[in-house]
Amino acid sequence: MTKSKRARSFESDGQNTITLPSGQITHRDHAEQSERLVRNFYEVRQGVWCLVGNGLSNQTFIDAPDGIIAIDTGESNEEMRAAIIELRTKTSRPIVAVLYTHFHYVSGTQAVLDDNPTQEVQIWGHEKIAYNRVRATAEIAPSYGRGLVEQFAITLPQDGPDGIVNVGLGRFYRNPEHTTQTNGFIEPKNTFNSQCTIEVAGLSIDVTPAPSDADDSVTFWFSTLGCAVNNLVWPVLFNIFAIRGEEYRDPRIMLNGVDHLLSLNADHLIGAHGMPICGADEILNRVTKYRDSIQFLWDQTVRLTNRGYTSTELAHEIRLPDFYDDDNLTSEFYGVSEHHVRQIRSGLFGWFDGDPANLFPLPREEHANRMIAGFGGRETVRKIAKESIQKHDLRWACELGSWLSYSTDSETSDRALLANALRLIAQRTTAANIRNWCLTRARDLDGTLDLSRFNSHRLTRRQIISASAERSVHILRVMLEPERAIGLDANICFNFTGHEKTGLHIRNCIAKQTDGRDANIQVNSTIEIWADILTGVTSLSDAINSGTLKIEGNLNIAKSALAVFDIDGLRS
Repeated sequence: MTKSKRARSFESDGQNTITLPSGQITHRDHAEQSERLVRNFYEVRQGVWCLVGNGLSNQTFIDAPDGIIAIDTGESNEEMRAAIIELRTKTSRPIVAVLYTHFHYVSGTQAVLDDNPTQEVQIWGHEKIAYNRVRATAEIAPSYGRGLVEQFAITLPQDGPDGIVNVGLGRFYRNPEHTTQTNGFIEPKNTFNSQCTIEVAGLSIDVTPAPSDADDSVTFWFSTLGCAVNNLVWPVLFNIFAIRGEEYRDPRIMLNGVDHLLSLNADHLIGAHGMPICGADEILNRVTKYRDSIQFLWDQTVRLTNRGYTSTELAHEIRLPDFYDDDNLTSEFYGVSEHHVRQIRSGLFGWFDGDPANLFPLPREEHANRMIAGFGGRETVRKIAKESIQKHDLRWACELGSWLSYSTDSETSDRALLANALRLIAQRTTAANIRNWCLTRARDLDGTLDLSRFNSHRLTRRQIISASAERSVHILRVMLEPERAIGLDANICFNFTGHEKTGLHIRNCIAKQTDGRDANIQVNSTIEIWADILTGVTSLSDAINSGTLKIEGNLNIAKSALAVFDIDGLRS
């Protein structure tokens, strides 16, 4: 490392930017990643197959004594059905068991039962899989969903300058060949939470917890086949920081899992993503380098943090040595190391990095207004921003464009200027996450796309009806608007026909979760009526007037209390 080296997250001059046959403008190396992710049904060894390129993740099949074991089922039933069609070109033996490496790619399991819905299929996975799926779709759903849209190019077109190229770990988030995407998740009945050996379909499998991007990740070791299936080794530099927003992925914990994986001396390594790796020496050499890239980022972040470097300084000072670019496993084809080191620092020490400017920052709009005034006005800032773009100084252009876009007197042309800077960054980065995020934000800024619909909870009737009463009520606590709740003290019990009682105590501008006991207000209805109110099919007032929802206790206080939540149906 030298101070002359800057973070590589995108090229300054765009000399490696190319235009693909379908019109996408992108970095040459980002385009080449698509070739590694091309659809192929690999025969890893006799009786072991892995489908790459069907979706964001792989689907793997093991021919066991009692039938086929499927490992991970993708993002939908349609994706898994396509994988089973490939399997049937090799064997007609039934799938008798499903294993989950972690909670991300488990939504196509129902497709396994297509041929015989009554057949008994064992489902195995970590005990936290079902919980983690709910976590991502409950309180944090708007942010989580918006992050998925931005990171995985979900709203980008298929072709043209902004067209999707790949998403780093796969060719796409969801295969566009599948016109429908139905959820077929089946909760595992056979679970584990620690290292163990299980017997599945007549085959002995060693299971080792191996947290990586999910705390429920495990490594499956088929010792008799010399084959390990894992969610540790990706076809890119491991993503310590996810631009979509995720819990901290501690590299120290992950390194333990990779070291265990190396200790197996496997002949075949199959990942949740990317091509299988075969040959003990090939696995040893490449995976060792992969784990060392992760340790490098952690060690150097700690070293320089101890020397007093701020988060921004770390991002510019630490970069992987050039030899790591020789292998896609350690290349920035997904996220970028300058973000990873900032996440490591934050994970260890929290958001404050020691920079006095970050201790009590001004609100974004006020900061933008003052910076524009200090530079001599909007026209001056616009001029400098445009000159910065011409000089390939995109970091500076992006900052100046942000001042203009988020200031009080922002104009359409200001947002277009920032969009231009973001598009150029997207076209000059090797990292899928950065390209997709920048293009999605650019399209929102210039009016091509409206992201505002991802800024609030979009509760569905099916989601509410299928959930417990507790979940369908307690989620409201993160939708409470404090200004509406000042002075309110209302303890409400919700009685939905056929469900356990649940409640909320609205006090001190919060809604405390309760079990409904000791409440002085009772709300009585069916869960269906409650779902209609939360989704806007009907209103609280209409439900009360029609008698489909009844309130016992002070009606005015009940209405005022329910109106504190950012749900239109509860306010009318």
